[in-house]
Amino acid sequence: MRLKPVPEPPADLDALREYQRAVPLVPGDTDDCCARLRRRRDLPDRQTANDWLAFLRALGLVEETARGFVRADTEPTPERVREGLREGVLLVPEALAALREASHDDPLTPDDLFAATRDRVPRHDRARNPEWETAWRDRAARLLGWLALVDLAAPVDGAPDSPGGGPAYVAGDAL
Repeated sequence: MRLKPVPEPPADLDALREYQRAVPLVPGDTDDCCARLRRRRDLPDRQTANDWLAFLRALGLVEETARGFVRADTEPTPERVREGLREGVLLVPEALAALREASHDDPLTPDDLFAATRDRVPRHDRARNPEWETAWRDRAARLLGWLALVDLAAPVDGAPDSPGGGPAYVAGDAL
């Protein structure tokens, strides 16, 4: 199962490690883990903390047990994060395919990624949120940022930012 939440990417993997460390070693329920994430990472609300918890789980950095969530005994290495993105985050395979087709003359923007994946946005997200297009365009920008963090995407120098925000990308060295 691939998960939807894609929080803002951190500046580096050390910052990601701090998010992982904010999850307890002793299993805790969702509310406890979200409260701890909010407190330790200064997150604005429970939903943001819940998104981080789900995303860390998708990356394999947090595990869900019968007793609740617990920090995994795995370091957030570039390889681990790449694998987690590929296997656990919704629309990453489509983003990687689009990056393979992108070139410096025609780089991939968040708007391009949204257009390429628009049909795959879950129906319940469309029905529940009247601003779903904006939300999923923003998600596309964050997703490209995560791919760039682990060298699956590379920002194109000199390319104008897309109208929806964010730089343009081509395939990174690790792709």
